[in-house]
Amino acid sequence: MLLPDILLVHGAWHGSWCWELVIEELRSLGRTAHTVDLPSSGSPAGLHEDAEAIRHAIAAIDRPVAVVGHSYGGFPVTEATAGSAFVTRLVYLAAWMLEAGTSISEAAGMPPFETKLIAPPADALAEFYGDVDPEIAERAVAMLRPQSARVVTDRLRAAGWLTIPSTYLVCDNDKTMPPAVQEELAARASVVHHLPTSHSPFLSTPAPLAELLHQITKDQARVRS
Repeated sequence: MLLPDILLVHGAWHGSWCWELVIEELRSLGRTAHTVDLPSSGSPAGLHEDAEAIRHAIAAIDRPVAVVGHSYGGFPVTEATAGSAFVTRLVYLAAWMLEAGTSISEAAGMPPFETKLIAPPADALAEFYGDVDPEIAERAVAMLRPQSARVVTDRLRAAGWLTIPSTYLVCDNDKTMPPAVQEELAARASVVHHLPTSHSPFLSTPAPLAELLHQITKDQARVRS
């Protein structure tokens, strides 16, 4: 069976570095994984620049690929994958899975920010990495970068999940995106799984996450667990 490659897309304030442990585990399973650094992490770039970076990454892979978006990363993944001939499945990991024409600001009921860049949360250690090994979590906090405020108000131009099979992974102990909100977003997905983790299972449980991604990206069945 020909397995697709896997493209891993990080969330706000993060970078491709956050996937390193998962990539190691995927390689041990015989899978090929790729990452992309979103321009909005560390600069004033917005949603559409992020989507373009993802489209370039998909084109560079130039073969069937499953795309995984974490948290904010699900937002540009949604736009970037619309109409793609290469993408076999979308995986939303505690991520924004919204409809075309919508912004995160509208979906979350939050006002726009008055600054161009948003500093990482002061309580990032507890908010993002509550169940992560303390040493790994401290290193992760040190790697966080300011996030563009534009991504909150930019609107999606298209939604890839309308035509591409999708899976939503709800993080049941998430302190960043409430599980109830994730459940609402997950109603748009073809398949839903629950993880007993906080917001960053790529650092807290990389092996189980890699195994689940391995299975999901092999299986196109419409199942809810």
